[in-house]
Amino acid sequence: MALNLQKPLAFFDLETTGINITKDRIIELHILKVFPNQEKQSKTFLLNPTIPIPKEVTLIHGIADEDVKDCPTFEQKAQEILDFFGDADLAGYNSNRFDIPLITEEFLRVNVDFKLGERKQIDVQNIFHKMEKRTLEAALKFYCQKDLVNAHSAEADTVATYEILEAQLERYPELINNVDYLSEFTIDQSIIDNGRRLIKEQGKNLF
Repeated sequence: MALNLQKPLAFFDLETTGINITKDRIIELHILKVFPNQEKQSKTFLLNPTIPIPKEVTLIHGIADEDVKDCPTFEQKAQEILDFFGDADLAGYNSNRFDIPLITEEFLRVNVDFKLGERKQIDVQNIFHKMEKRTLEAALKFYCQKDLVNAHSAEADTVATYEILEAQLERYPELINNVDYLSEFTIDQSIIDNGRRLIKEQGKNLF
């Protein structure tokens, strides 16, 4: 089922140096931007995180220090990344807990306003957990009858998340094909409240 959109919706996924939202950095970012007319644009950014990538993390996503030592930093690409997002709402897999807070921290660190308060947020994992309670690989298999090839690459995970959301709308007629509804349905208010408090506190330290 095609997404019913009033404005662009940006699916995105991060590969990072770790899972600490305030300390770890982005290594790879893939954005799949879907427009109301169903046109799609995508872009991948490979970034030098400016801190070492732990070996155990490299084993997960396959990106080592040597692979990104000559890549631009997030600061150097921040405006280009922001411009590609434009005014789009946001969607991802576990994005409310991880990807959105972490990329917001990156923008705060370089004094760029991501305008998070103006964007609706859809966490596809929350739909899946409320409906079936599985993982990304299982979600793709369950909803789309596909195996997730190249798991833990930002592009593969992003495309899988987009395909899963469309399949979820087909499978569950009680879900309303509307970004406002899906954002409210997937939101975890306690996480958002904590994230905003954390961002405010971090902002005070930066400005």
